[in-house]
Amino acid sequence: MTEMTSRAGEALALDPGAETKSAMSGFLNAFSGFQAEVKKSLQHQEERLTMLNTKTYARTPLSAAADRDVPHKKAFGAYLRSGDDDGLRGLVLEGKAMSTTVAADGGYLIDPQTADTIRSMLVSTSSLRAVANVVQVEATSFDVLIDRSEVGSGWATEAVAAAETTSPQVDRISIKLNELSAMPKASQRLLDDSAFDVEGWLAGKIATRFIRAEASAFINGDGVDKPKGILLPTKVANAFWTWGSLGYIPSGAAADFATTNAVDCIVSLVYALGADYRANATFVMNSKTAGAVRKMKDADGRFLWSDGLAAAEPARLMGYPVLICEDMPDVAANTFPIAFGDFRAGYTVAERPDLRILRDPFSAKPHVLFYANKRVGGDVTDFAAIKLLKIAVS
Repeated sequence: MTEMTSRAGEALALDPGAETKSAMSGFLNAFSGFQAEVKKSLQHQEERLTMLNTKTYARTPLSAAADRDVPHKKAFGAYLRSGDDDGLRGLVLEGKAMSTTVAADGGYLIDPQTADTIRSMLVSTSSLRAVANVVQVEATSFDVLIDRSEVGSGWATEAVAAAETTSPQVDRISIKLNELSAMPKASQRLLDDSAFDVEGWLAGKIATRFIRAEASAFINGDGVDKPKGILLPTKVANAFWTWGSLGYIPSGAAADFATTNAVDCIVSLVYALGADYRANATFVMNSKTAGAVRKMKDADGRFLWSDGLAAAEPARLMGYPVLICEDMPDVAANTFPIAFGDFRAGYTVAERPDLRILRDPFSAKPHVLFYANKRVGGDVTDFAAIKLLKIAVS
């Protein structure tokens, strides 16, 4: 053995290249081992990152909000079907120091999913809400401060003292929130059917009732236990308009549009509104009035009315969108069938974000009544932002 080792050493001494090859072979073996270790470490690191991403995604606000709302929805469904309110009692809403329970027999807060369904129906319908300024408040009223004048100004010279300028005039408009209610009913047998979507049915019934009541009040409301409508303020000829009233343009005929140049009153109505408001202005009228207006042509025989290019795009009159509100009056003597203005500046809808419901299985046996209520108010907040068309000679 010693002799063989000695001979190998002698061979390496005689062949310098053999020593280099041996060193390179050892280096390559060591490098391969190192590469395997790095690969294994990277794979392990990638697995850890994947686990962390999964946990982070599970804790996103959207997912957390959905998980938080599940108990409320389940408890609310049990209450609607059987009157079991154990799940709702003491259920504290996240982020608010309040329970779903309402004092005395006021009912329970509707779960967020059902409430969002009702709100989406309210917004998507043809109501003044679609173009008005909508705010959510927690109080029983909402105050709007209106600065209806500009701070005075003047040119100053180097040697003359600056004169005092006029001060702005600020008005406070208080919008009272009134209670709006709906009371649909269903049989207990229907509620016991697990295939019956009680939450969806209830949302549709409540929304339908709220839509009709709100749409009417926002146009014709008298302010007595309901919002004040856009047609409630005093109306004067636009040449004599003052703050607190709405200016109107006459149609030129006693009980209809003028027989000749009927389009003139529409043009006058548009330009009676200030340029600052015209940029965001909308026409509001009912279907009968729209049917009459869309027949009008200019002096060159072109229709003033144009349909939207896309399916969801509103029709346009003289380039301005048209909102069909069936509660606007028909064309008749001394009525105001068309309103034109920037309603986001001119009309404010104030409402509480919570909807409440009370289950009543006793008053209409064998049916179950569901008393739902919300608080909402509305009023004109900028009298310069809305103009009306009056069916009259002058």
